[in-house]
Amino acid sequence: MIDHHPKSAILVAHQDPAIGRELRETLTSDGHSVHVVGDRSAALYQARTGHPDVVLLSVDVAGRDDLALCRQLRFDSQTRFVPIILVSDHADRESRIRGLEAGADDFLSAPVDRAELTARVRSLTRLKRSTDEMDSATAIITTLAVMIETRDGYSEGHCHRMANYATALGRALGLDDADLQALHRGGFLHDIGMLAIPDSVLRIQGPLTPEQYELVRSHTIIGDELCSNLRSLQSIRAIVRSHHERLDGSGYPDGLRGDQVPLLAQIIGIVDAFDGITSRRAYHQEQPAAEALTQLRRHVSLGWRRDDLVSAFADLVLDGKLGLVGPRMPSALK
Repeated sequence: MIDHHPKSAILVAHQDPAIGRELRETLTSDGHSVHVVGDRSAALYQARTGHPDVVLLSVDVAGRDDLALCRQLRFDSQTRFVPIILVSDHADRESRIRGLEAGADDFLSAPVDRAELTARVRSLTRLKRSTDEMDSATAIITTLAVMIETRDGYSEGHCHRMANYATALGRALGLDDADLQALHRGGFLHDIGMLAIPDSVLRIQGPLTPEQYELVRSHTIIGDELCSNLRSLQSIRAIVRSHHERLDGSGYPDGLRGDQVPLLAQIIGIVDAFDGITSRRAYHQEQPAAEALTQLRRHVSLGWRRDDLVSAFADLVLDGKLGLVGPRMPSALK
């Protein structure tokens, strides 16, 4: 018979050694690797260094009044994604709500029912594995996106500049943390669809044929499709698909107009145009920042971009807030 439920590393933090042993025996018999500690500092250390898949935490270890350890685990960068099950003698509604608000994922009443314990650990282990796989996929696809820079030999640092420029503009516009995170990630992944475009097309130094041009334009749709199956990338799909749209409807792939073009995609479009002008490419030499700003203002006059967004970005450039060096630096700042 094939056993389909996942085995995992479990950290049990309980102040009562007898209960800790009982929990360990139950979980070990279900095939898990279990480490038991009895105080707050040991629990925090083991959670950070032992990489558990699930933490089983006694409320008494955390502190009955403040649930400090639960909150600390949830907001620590090394443990924030580890599922936490609270075990408490208090099963009332208020205690459960307090536990969930402190960052717990589940709640068990003492004495713990063995079948319920093993079922919930299995469920949260699957959740942790799914989260790990999602993060791994995101890391891989981000690495691949940076690899795009090396394919034409001209775009080194483009992804990092895009992420930094876009978040700087978003911050200047007063966008919230979620939007700033999307801009940063979108800066890296906006051209992820280029992975599907052959090198033979990307390295062409003259004009493209209509067929080649349409192939290059398809990177927006391909990139959107690549991101569609990753939950962690849903917030950047509009950036990936729409950063080549123009407000007058002359962009691609969907010919969006005005406010139909997502704000974050407009921001990425502006900084992408700026970096493209100020970087060396197969088809042109790099231009100074002043020339790039002139061209962006021309885009505004053509109805392609919003004046307020271009003006805000120009202020960042002219105030020296983007860390520009070399030819990208406005002549007035040299």
